[in-house]
Amino acid sequence: MRRLAVKGAGMTVLSGSGGLAIQVIATVVLSRLLTPRDFGLVAMVMTFSLLLMNCGLNGITEAVIQCEKISHRLASNLFWINLAVGLLLTLVFAGAAPLMARFYGEALVAPIAIGMSASILLTSTSVMHIALLKRAMLFSRVAANDIVSRAVSVLVSILFGWAGWGYWALVIGACATPLSSTIGAWIMCRWMPGPPRNATGTGAMLKFAGHAYGRFGVNYFARNTDYLLVGWRFGAHQLGFYKKAYDLFVLAAAQLVVATTSVAVGALSRVRNDRDQYIEYLLGAMSVMAFLGMGLAGGLTLTGPDVIRILLGPRWTEAGRIFTFFAPGIGMMLVSGTQGWIHLSLGRADRWFRWSTFEWIATALLFLAGLHWGAQGIAAAWCVSFWILTAPALWYAGKPIGLGIGPMFGVVWRYIVASLFAGLSTAMIFSRVVGLLHASGAGGAVLRTACYLSAFTTLYLAAIIVLHRGMSPLRMMAGLFGELLSAKRERQSEVLISADNTSGGLKLS
Repeated sequence: MRRLAVKGAGMTVLSGSGGLAIQVIATVVLSRLLTPRDFGLVAMVMTFSLLLMNCGLNGITEAVIQCEKISHRLASNLFWINLAVGLLLTLVFAGAAPLMARFYGEALVAPIAIGMSASILLTSTSVMHIALLKRAMLFSRVAANDIVSRAVSVLVSILFGWAGWGYWALVIGACATPLSSTIGAWIMCRWMPGPPRNATGTGAMLKFAGHAYGRFGVNYFARNTDYLLVGWRFGAHQLGFYKKAYDLFVLAAAQLVVATTSVAVGALSRVRNDRDQYIEYLLGAMSVMAFLGMGLAGGLTLTGPDVIRILLGPRWTEAGRIFTFFAPGIGMMLVSGTQGWIHLSLGRADRWFRWSTFEWIATALLFLAGLHWGAQGIAAAWCVSFWILTAPALWYAGKPIGLGIGPMFGVVWRYIVASLFAGLSTAMIFSRVVGLLHASGAGGAVLRTACYLSAFTTLYLAAIIVLHRGMSPLRMMAGLFGELLSAKRERQSEVLISADNTSGGLKLS
């Protein structure tokens, strides 16, 4: 189980890294082909479309992964129900296009929304197949499919952007992603749904899926209220700058949490009856997230504006200024993301939903407080929300198994201190190097980024060694990467999904 989990985590992180690389390439190229207004217009629509696209993808997937047994009839029922809901939501979204245009005061929003509605139905056609692959811990297949679908989307967007299609290049690319993913999922998972029939457990699975998606929906609104406020108050142009800063904020960190969630939930679900081992696995995973997250937070706080200058060019300077207020929250965002592992692996999506409702209200109030200072104030509100809500979120998640905040804080605080020390020390060291601080152009940005990251990384690792009184964290990370590289391929029969064409039964082992 541990080898499967580690290998699965490696594959999904590899997929996330590949996806991040593809996204960076897309950002670099498309930011030079399209305008901030183009990105802002599409972001206005995607604020709503992504919520509906994830109906089933978030909910059905978690229900399938965590359940003890699943039959062919039950899987078929879930497939057809999800597909019907996807079709309904597609029609509703397309019909609501004029209302969205009126809300933003942008006539172009209506045709963009109609075009984007196709992505909702396309996404629903692959949900069950991807869920079954994840349940069987065939993460290498899921990872490969994810990378290919992202690459197809980026290629399509770049080609249409180069041809002068403007914001339509982003719309077509957004629809190409689920289409490619569906084709790949059906090829990799040869399971075929049967006709809908009565099946024991359908209601319970839908209830669990409803709680999981309800939590996702509440969390989604909390994560996108900022888009609504910036687009409504400051317009598409400023929203374009804000979106690029936000993308850099969440891409590196969220890729790690999203990519590893299925693996973590699958592994923790299988040991949830062994409290000691469950806590050991969880704290080990949290330690890895804190190690990486606090390093990213410190490094990007120092270099974020220059990174945006290098990637996007000089006309995106405003995005760099906004990002400065995002970056300090990256580490806590990564740690906070592990609360979902606990809720889902314990089968308590209902508790996750309740907490997310509270979290949304608190975050929305912080947004309103920061609105006075524009997009930078909204970015600062995001950062503050993670720092003040993570501890109570983890405490609430661990309560059903008696896991207090003490053990979780115990594996995190040293990385926080190490990041603060390394970041402040690096800033002080280079504050006296006037020539470096004022070096202009892309060359100056590259030089500053290289110097800051080199100094920060050295100081961060040194501080970790001192605070842990030894090399144990570094050995842990080295051992983890060693396992990822040396793990032998598991026999296909141990994790294979096979469809029994004679009985219609779904075999899961």
